[in-house]
Amino acid sequence: MTTPARIAVERVVPARRQTEGGGFSVRRPFPSPGIDQVDPFLLLDEMGPADYGPGEAVGAPDHPHRGFETVTYMLEGVFEHADSAGHRGRIEPGDVQWMTAGEGVVHSELPSREILRDGGRVHGFQLWVNLPARDKRMRPRYQELSADRIPKASTADGLARAVVVAGIALDVHAAIDTRIPILFHDWTVQPGGSVDLEIPPDFGTFAYVFSGSVQLGATGRTVRDGEMALLSPGGLLEIRKPSADAEAARFLLLGAVPLREPMARYGPFVMNTRSEIEEAFADYQAGRLGRIPAA
Repeated sequence: MTTPARIAVERVVPARRQTEGGGFSVRRPFPSPGIDQVDPFLLLDEMGPADYGPGEAVGAPDHPHRGFETVTYMLEGVFEHADSAGHRGRIEPGDVQWMTAGEGVVHSELPSREILRDGGRVHGFQLWVNLPARDKRMRPRYQELSADRIPKASTADGLARAVVVAGIALDVHAAIDTRIPILFHDWTVQPGGSVDLEIPPDFGTFAYVFSGSVQLGATGRTVRDGEMALLSPGGLLEIRKPSADAEAARFLLLGAVPLREPMARYGPFVMNTRSEIEEAFADYQAGRLGRIPAA
């Protein structure tokens, strides 16, 4: 049996703080200067953490999407969403909403009425995933999983644990169905914890640390809070947390088979050609993506 190659950290990129949507603050590792995407991932935003007073919370009011997927993963706080296809719901702590926009929807994600009224803490992630050309005009769909329905994985000693949003971790399979092979793990590694993960050889992978620090890859490169580590192609990923550290590390591990397709991208539309982008704008302006019905 061939021993898999040891994955290395090729580059560490700091996230940049900026304002999005209706004025909420995010940390964004990409897109950023020099990194347009991590194919097929188009964007990763860490929303907050932010503490809002009564009437202060903001979100992303009505906006269109076509040609890609949005993944919302909440850690703290509650968001309410609605779209032009008639979907409505709540995304609570630990929940995931995997929205495949396909041919197009108008979508809204706002803090819950309780947080808008009383204030509260909001922390979560939004990931944008490009769709292959064959799926860009598919019918929109939602996969919504509450925290208790998302599989969890753990090492035997319990010092490394993962929420398995997509893909496989330690032989635990996710419940989400993805259009292309994808892994999306939320790892917590306590001091003294370690885990070796086999990543498929055709995957491009990265880790985004959002609490503490962790040692990754063949040389044990330390990656800290607010940093993204771009990893070499699939093989064996070594994850270590020194026992002398005072706090646990928490990070997202994301990977996929790159699409390597032509891409035309403008704001909320991601297609393969400029003419398809122009068509998307025309369809939106003509109301062909619909409107969000009143609650």
